Amino acid sequence: MADDAIARVLVVEDDRTTADLVALYLRHAGFRVDVEHAGDRALVRLRDTVYDVLVLDVMLPGATGLEICQHVRQHDGTGIILLTARTDEADRVQGLDLGADDYVAKPFSPRELVARVRAVLRRRPPESSQTLSRGDIVIDRRTRVVTVRGDAVELTPSEFALLEALASRPGLVRSRAQLLEVLPGERGDNLDRTVDVHIRNLRRKIELSPAEPRYVQTVLGAGYRFAVDA
Repeated sequence: MADDAIARVLVVEDDRTTADLVALYLRHAGFRVDVEHAGDRALVRLRDTVYDVLVLDVMLPGATGLEICQHVRQHDGTGIILLTARTDEADRVQGLDLGADDYVAKPFSPRELVARVRAVLRRRPPESSQTLSRGDIVIDRRTRVVTVRGDAVELTPSEFALLEALASRPGLVRSRAQLLEVLPGERGDNLDRTVDVHIRNLRRKIELSPAEPRYVQTVLGAGYRFAVDA
């Protein structure tokens, strides 16, 4: 998980005054913050952007906070804080059962919310900061060693960067433009083709059948993703 000074937070709150207040305090605390006012718009943004923490109102137009929470939990380990005026125990239990990390009732202290965001970041699984285990693949971020089915595999810096970016959020589709951002020192023309070449070489090293990849999957017209069931 990213350090809280550079962590990215998505605030989904239909009350614009509340959303602006939350965003103001989070930005003042050093977070990178995006805001959406409808649940369906948040789901669209989540397909394109990786967030460290979501702050979700429960009652939203388009899709509820609970629906967003359930969707996110099917795909990655993003931290989730539910922010809502509904304080019934049944509501809290339902949110936590769906995978929320914390539950903040309105009215709330913006300072306390910032503290809770930091606490969620600290509580994320240690794997997210040091080691990723995905099926037969183990990625050690500290030593940059990758093992596949128990054997060490030598990856170039670009191949490692792509594998780490995709495996850190299984199921999340990354466009070629987004993947270009993680490549070290890539410059020049036809950079979309550069990503495709690195992906092809990566598959040769980690897949049993590169032509029918289990892990790094192509999403036609969109980019690449790491398989959720891996």
